[in-house]
Amino acid sequence: MKEIWQLKLYIAGKTPKSVTALRNLEKYCEEYLKGQYKIEVVDLLLKPQLAEGDQIFAVPTLVKKVPEPIRKIIGDLSDKEKVLVGLNIVPIN
Repeated sequence: MKEIWQLKLYIAGKTPKSVTALRNLEKYCEEYLKGQYKIEVVDLLLKPQLAEGDQIFAVPTLVKKVPEPIRKIIGDLSDKEKVLVGLNIVPIN
């Protein structure tokens, strides 16, 4: 059985960058991790105290919790290759 990827996207409100980051993340997950991922969106405007736990200094920031190692990617996630390498997703051809 495959491990469920646990991804946390930290945003600060519904800014264009935050919306783009979430849209890109969902697109990549559907393409490469279909049925085996969970995305949690954390809005730091609503819960600023949650930034400390994952040491978030900029938004949007994506944190991959599981599978390890923990990885962070900052930005709107529009560079697909950078995101796939950052998350250690190997495209299946």
